[in-house]
Parts: sequence; C-alpha cells; structure tokens
Amino acid sequence: MKFDASLLVHDLEQMPALAHFADDTGFDGIWTFETAHEPFLPLVLAAEHSRRLNLGTSIAVAFARSPAILAYLAWDIARFSKGRFILGLGTQVKGHNERRFGIKWEKPVDKMREVILAVRAIWDCWQNRTRLNFQGEFFKLNLMTPFFSPEPHEYHRIPILVAGVNRRMCQLAGELCEGFHAHPLHTARYLRERVIPNIETGLLKGGWQRRSIEVSSSIFVIPTDDTQQAVKFEREIREQIAFYASTPPYRPVFDLEGWGSVADELKAMAAGGRRNEMPSLINDEMLDRFALRGNWADLPEKVLQKYDGLLDRVSYYFPIVPGQNEEGWRATVKGFKR
Repeated sequence: MKFDASLLVHDLEQMPALAHFADDTGFDGIWTFETAHEPFLPLVLAAEHSRRLNLGTSIAVAFARSPAILAYLAWDIARFSKGRFILGLGTQVKGHNERRFGIKWEKPVDKMREVILAVRAIWDCWQNRTRLNFQGEFFKLNLMTPFFSPEPHEYHRIPILVAGVNRRMCQLAGELCEGFHAHPLHTARYLRERVIPNIETGLLKGGWQRRSIEVSSSIFVIPTDDTQQAVKFEREIREQIAFYASTPPYRPVFDLEGWGSVADELKAMAAGGRRNEMPSLINDEMLDRFALRGNWADLPEKVLQKYDGLLDRVSYYFPIVPGQNEEGWRATVKGFKR
C-alpha cells in the first residue's frame, strides 16, 4: 500500500519545503486539491523540489476547463516532473459547477467520459502527430496546427484518475482510467460492497485486470499521542462527517450503514442554519466506522488491516502543515515502509 501526503497549500512559498519534507520522509506521492486555490500550480514547485514523489491533483474540476487546457497542463507538468504527474479529475456537484464556475451542468458521467477521451486524443495528436478529430456530444475538436502542438516527450503516458461516489462513475474509472479516488466519507463495507464491485464491472468492460487501476482515498484518522491534539482531530472529523452526510450525493453511505434517518436530520439542520449542532449527531459508533484512532506509529498497521484489498494508496485527510507533527509523520511513514 502506498502512503501519500495531502497538501492544502495556501501560500506557494511553502511548497518547496513541503515537497522536500515529503520526498525526504519517504511519502510515495502528494495530492493537491481544488478548494481555495488552483491545484496545478503548486505541483510545478513540488516537481522542482522533489526527486521521486508522484504528483497529482485530487481533484481538479474537469468541467471548469476545456479538454485542451487540461491536456496542456498535464503534458507540461508530466514532462517537467519526468513522468511523475497524475491527472486527477472530478465533476464537483451541480451547485458549484453552475454557481461558482458558471458551467452548464449536463450528464456528468457521460461528459467526464468525453473529457477523458478528448484529452487522450489531444495527447495522441501531439505524441504521434496524428490528425486531431474528436467528435462527441459535448466536444468537437479538429484543429491542432503545428504552431500550437508541443513537442513529443517520453513521459506521454500520463495516468488519469477520476473521483466519484456513484455506480456509473466507478464503472467509468474501471473502464477508462488508471486510478480512482474514493471519497473520504466511506466505510470499509461501502468500499467492499459498492465501490470495488462497480470498478470491477468497468474493468471487465474495458478488458483490464484489477492490477490495472490504483484505488486511492483520503482517510479519517485520529492520532492519539497528544491528548489535546486528539480531541481537536476528533472534533474536526465529526464536523466533516456531519457536513458530508448532510449533502445528498453522499447519502448512500449512510443508507448502506442504516443511518439514513440521521442523514435526513443533518440535511434539515444544515438547511435551517443549525450547523453548530450537526456534529453532535455523529455518535461514537459512526466515528469508529469512518475513522481510525491510534498512535502515529501504530496507525499504519490499523490502516492495512482495514483497507487490505480495498485501497492501493491512502493519505490522511488532514494535510501536512510546515513545522507541525513532523515526528509523527515520520513515524507513520516508517510504519508503512515496514
């Protein structure tokens, strides 16, 4: 199992030190997120200041960029990083597409399929000098002159990872992608009964084996070495679980575990502006189903016991922060290496 770092970079000046720390400590990769900042730019600095880390977006919002823009970004970072880049894409939800990005929301799984195929058609055009002629429902691309075509390079086999929750997105990942990022709001049962079988359906359709795809996820953990810090981690995780559970796309996880009525109540509380009360509905049983707790050094063994055969690479949900918990991170990485 690979162990990655989550990076929520608010200041690009922090990126060189973070990348160097992750590389030197022994992490396998680092992931950036499309939250308050653009996810690709930090990875250029990470590539410059690391030697061996995988560098990926988890995720970049696919529909907010054209396939050509995604292709250019991935092509250049893959070349600069000497083949260490992973293009991680996600749909985001309807409200964010329409009201934050100003993008029409339409058939998200079908559109994601076209994004992936269109990006690969563009890469093939650049690498093999084929004529670009992609004709789909959402994208029609047939213009790529030499002036706008970058040079071929040896790192052109760029892995694509998609994030998702529902059945069809899992199947799409298995059929077309090298990776799938499972949402942090999951239980082992949900991965085993919902995510993995649907990925395998897609793999069968695409003619691939299970080893052809890496299933990744950020996971909730509560390091207990420091009592006060453990209380803080637990409080933040309850808040995060409550927030996700109040959002309809993540309702199936609660339904599967028999907590659908709690999800309904959380949704009503969020709509009524009672967000401060929501974490109290996440009881200890739910917390134990979603999160692992233990010393930094002991967590890797618990992660492996829970996710063996389900996840191929994991990262802890909370990000690396400069100067914080460095010994803990080293102890955890050492545990995964064992």
